[in-house]
Amino acid sequence: MSDPSETPTAATRQSGWERHVIDPIARQLTQGITPEKVALTLAVGSALALFPILGTTTLLCLLAGIVLRLNQPIIQLVNALCTPLHIPVIYGFVRMGFWIFGIPYTHPGIRMMEHMLWYDPREFLDQFGRTALHAIVAWAVIAPFWMILVYLFALPVLREALRRQAAARDCAPPSHPIP
Repeated sequence: MSDPSETPTAATRQSGWERHVIDPIARQLTQGITPEKVALTLAVGSALALFPILGTTTLLCLLAGIVLRLNQPIIQLVNALCTPLHIPVIYGFVRMGFWIFGIPYTHPGIRMMEHMLWYDPREFLDQFGRTALHAIVAWAVIAPFWMILVYLFALPVLREALRRQAAARDCAPPSHPIP
């Protein structure tokens, strides 16, 4: 049983964000993965996580991780963390795609889409296939800038995290008593 007068340890004071996101990334940095590689993983993972076709992002992140030799747990974590943004971003990419192609935006409505899907699948694919293509083009325009921005933001933060981890490790008392 613990004494109530004891102060909580660092592990209990950490937020869930620190415990489940920051700490695993910091551990990767101390296991030989460079800040540059982690920053690239965050940049590529976040861009692919916002690809405007539902159900494709996990596979895209997996493939990019394999091809670019990125850390799979981190890229998939980034993909999962971006999930709440995915639907609003798809809507934005659809609107931007219509703007790029000079097409007036029309909101088809869920019931009309469902009706077309079940009763005229060819028309559904024709109409919404083009919409998907427009959204993909918009994503392709934005994604490179997004990756550069994320990389340039993440790199100094990761370098600082690595520096702090190294400083904390150097200042820590030895785990074995010196005879």
